[in-house]
Amino acid sequence: MLDTLNRPLHDLRISVTDRCNFRCRYCMPRESFEKNHPFLPHAELLTFEEIVRLAKIFHTLGVRKIRLTGGEPLLRKDIEILVKMLASALPDVDLAMTTNGSLLAGKAQALKNAGLHRITISLDALDDEIFRAITDVDYSVEGVLNSIRAAEEAGLTPIKINTVVKRGVNEGQILPLARYFRGTGHILRFIEFMDVGSTNHWESVDVVPAREIIATIQREFPLEPLDPNYRGEVANRWRYVDGQGEIGLIASVTQPFCGDCTRIRLSAVGELFTCLFAGEGQDVRALLRGGGADAEITAFIHSLWNRREDRYSELRQEKKQSHPNKVEMSYIGG
Repeated sequence: MLDTLNRPLHDLRISVTDRCNFRCRYCMPRESFEKNHPFLPHAELLTFEEIVRLAKIFHTLGVRKIRLTGGEPLLRKDIEILVKMLASALPDVDLAMTTNGSLLAGKAQALKNAGLHRITISLDALDDEIFRAITDVDYSVEGVLNSIRAAEEAGLTPIKINTVVKRGVNEGQILPLARYFRGTGHILRFIEFMDVGSTNHWESVDVVPAREIIATIQREFPLEPLDPNYRGEVANRWRYVDGQGEIGLIASVTQPFCGDCTRIRLSAVGELFTCLFAGEGQDVRALLRGGGADAEITAFIHSLWNRREDRYSELRQEKKQSHPNKVEMSYIGG
């Protein structure tokens, strides 16, 4: 199944909640997500059974990678049960999760036992003061590092560490993070600050380009490029020349990768988004709860993907597109 730009459908990202216990400035700034923010009521969320049914339909259409996201997915009650249901229903699918790490230490082994293959953990600084300024909560870096250790002990490896870099905030943490994770077997990935949603006050001057990040690390640790593992891999891969591991650069702003994007996103309430920067989704929950047969839902998804022409990041770079009402990242995951 190909879209209008001949991109196959391969990756499904499933948001299981729009809630998070962090208030990261680039994702859920507190001023926009106060206590009175209308988070989704539980009754509106897709049930585990509905998620698994959709995942099985997506599998028939070519999906071989599923990632559970949020918000913070570990806030969804009994998330390990969903993991087990997906792993049992689709044993040949690569099943992963992205988390902020705050709740992972006590869940890592249960998630592994349930069938989760891999974990990605967000960590934007090793310095506690900078970390707290970014996350806007009273939580320590050591708590995230404990979760990384727990994930490693549980066998959720190789672990990926995601770091969003913003000018004037945490570019001074690039080398400390590289030094810390070099030689551990974990893959540190630096992400350019992106204009996802409309609440994070994104400006192009705040972007630290991938080439600058590489140059910063190169001054201390020689690097060489690696080939992608597969079509649609979003990170440009680099390895340390001395064999002490690899890092990744996700450069959606300065080096758009729309041409190889194979992802579709499912929100917690059953809306499908064919681009991270989309303004609105397409409701598939109505078909699920309205008695739609699998064939009808399959046709709906097939038609949506066949019409897909998204390439927002390329158009942004060409200065041909920029719209203010994009869906928030906390609603559909990263």
